Amino acid sequence: MTSTLPRTDQLSAAFSAADRDGEAVAARLLDSSRQLSYDPTTEVDWDEPLDPALHGLNPEWSTLYGTELWDEMTEEQRVTLTRHEVASIMSTGIWFEMILQQMLLREHYAGDTTRKDFQFALTEIADECRHSLMFARACEKLGATGYAPKRSGIELGRFFKTFADGERAFGAALVAEEVLDVMQRDWMRGEDVLPLIRTTSRIHVVEESRHMTYARQEMRESLEGISAPRRRTTATLLAIVTAVVVTNLVHRDVYTAAGLDADRAEREAAANKHHHAMMRTSSRHLMTFLGECGMLTAPAKAIYRRLHML
Repeated sequence: MTSTLPRTDQLSAAFSAADRDGEAVAARLLDSSRQLSYDPTTEVDWDEPLDPALHGLNPEWSTLYGTELWDEMTEEQRVTLTRHEVASIMSTGIWFEMILQQMLLREHYAGDTTRKDFQFALTEIADECRHSLMFARACEKLGATGYAPKRSGIELGRFFKTFADGERAFGAALVAEEVLDVMQRDWMRGEDVLPLIRTTSRIHVVEESRHMTYARQEMRESLEGISAPRRRTTATLLAIVTAVVVTNLVHRDVYTAAGLDADRAEREAAANKHHHAMMRTSSRHLMTFLGECGMLTAPAKAIYRRLHML
């Protein structure tokens, strides 16, 4: 099956960064969702056999690419590793999308149903449900399931989704979506990546472009008039949320699935300068936006540097 999805740069160009009218932005996003929304059950060829030579993600995005261990691995191990890595990342995506849906529902509980931002919030929740089902089905197809976040991450997420509001909720949604978005923009173009992953990535990138526009707008509005102490606290909190998401992306069991020594693999992945550089490059736009919002305080910067995002 050939997917006929639009270029993501065309979608991004439809929204002006100068537009600060929340209702106008939400109206335009609703219009876009009517024109550019996809059903993964028909857009993805779920029956297509998996080519044994194709990776789950661009090899350059593997946590071990560029390490001595990567050089020692067979091509079959590399393919297996990237497939399990992408399944782990998608599983983390499902976890955070569930957190996001709950925050959106709470944020708009008993809201004005005639407002466009209320209606787009429901549209986004519907999108996230489809994305989670799509990711779950892709993991099943890959034969790589069960990559849940660490217990500490699950409990922190449970606390955060219950109490986060305003710029904290929308900021957390933005940083999580941005991290995955940059990776998937590469995956959807990767000639050595499975068609299954290219198509699911393209669907997610297109629809998440609207979600990120919405999150930026809501975050800007929520930040208006807040106190300096709250702004500083929010900056640190968002950096901690980012750390929880990033450190849960790749489960250590992906290394075992590829027939590797998980302890050695984790050590080499943690010291992988190539992957560190990929993270810094991919985080530039996010860091610029957070800086404009006053979210790059000294404590926050320290956390982002440890994550190799600055």
